[in-house]
This record gives sequence, C-alpha cells and structure tokens, in this order.
Amino acid sequence: MARVLVVDDDRSLLRALRLGLQSEGHEVTTAETGEQGLAQTALLAPEVVVLDIGLPDIDGLTVCRRIREWSDVPIIILSATGEENRKVAALDGGANDYVTKPFSMAELEARIRVVVRNRSVEPAEGETEIRCGDLDLDLIHHDVTYRGADVALTSKEFEVLSFLARHAGRTCTHRMILSAVWGVGYTKEAQYIHAYVHRLRQKLDDDEGLVLRTVPGVGYYLECPKVEG
Repeated sequence: MARVLVVDDDRSLLRALRLGLQSEGHEVTTAETGEQGLAQTALLAPEVVVLDIGLPDIDGLTVCRRIREWSDVPIIILSATGEENRKVAALDGGANDYVTKPFSMAELEARIRVVVRNRSVEPAEGETEIRCGDLDLDLIHHDVTYRGADVALTSKEFEVLSFLARHAGRTCTHRMILSAVWGVGYTKEAQYIHAYVHRLRQKLDDDEGLVLRTVPGVGYYLECPKVEG
C-alpha cells in the first residue's frame, strides 16, 4: 500500500477518495489548492500524487510541472475532459497517468498500483541494466534478451526500447520519444515511432501489443509485469 496525496477542490470527491483509498490500505492526505498540494508534496514525500487539473489557484498542469522540477513522485492527473490534447499536455508535463472523470474507485486503485509497481523497476542513475518482466536490457553493450532468448536490434530500435524501459508503465507521448531518440527537431514525425514500434513488436513476438502498449493518439508504454518465481 502507498502514501497517497489527493489534490482536488471538490470536498465531496476528496472525502470519497480518502475513504475509498483508506479502505484499500493506503495512507491518504488531501489538499484543496495547488499551493497546498505543492507544500504537502514537499513536506510529506508521498509515494503517489493524485492531482486534479481544475484547481482554484494554480492549474493542475502547472502544479505537475513544478513538482517535476524537484521530484519524480508518480503523478496521476484527474480531469473532467478526455480531450487528446489535454492528455498529451499532461503527459508531456511529467504526469505518469491520466484519468477522466467520472471514474470508479477500482480504476483509480488499479492505476495507483501500476505507478507504484513500475516506479520500483525504474533504473537508478548510472545503472547499466534494466529488467522489466521477461525483458532484459544491457545498457552498456546494447544487448537485449526476452524470455531468455537474444533479440537482435538496430541502434535506433534499442534506443526506442530502452527509453520506454526507463519509463516502464508510464505513457510516453510521441513527442517525448521523438525528442529523446531523434532530437528536438523531430517532434512531429510520429510515423517514425510507429514504424519502429512495429519492428520491435515483430522481434518481441508481440503482435497483439501486450508488451508495447498503444495509447491511441498519444503514445506508447512498456508493460512491466512481475515475474513469478
């Protein structure tokens, strides 16, 4: 279970979320403004921040960007709109996930479990290897194994896969991937990513997209299930 900070100006929703998440075993703190959310994040070091976009003082996207200046705590955005451009802006601004209102408590709880689980598999700075489920990446020699078998990748294929692996479980927008792999001058060439993800899926025997997941119109993320054993 996790220490969760919920930032929302709707008091009835705050109460419902606090009670619902506490019933799942989480330790829950709440804040009603962006400034309070920033202060609570700094003081309490929560393991997850659930952050509404429509706050009375500071836009939630601004709060998200400010938190990202000094913390990598997983952030789940809540929004009344499911518009694609808002999702992309939130994810580009550093959010790990985006939930559209209305949502069920079971859905939010599942999203919290995912971001907490995947934070534990992110590589530390200077780490030379990433293990994500059945996938192993050697960042020094650019070697990849999947389910114990070697996977031959080109340099760019490895860069795309390693970027997704570094952010396993977190949706990476097209622009984020393009900037990281091709450079800031290639933020509109989404067709590059589609082509490389298609090749990676072929090499990982992932035709159904269960490992390299698609977020329609937004980007991709790498599924990182726990390995039994």
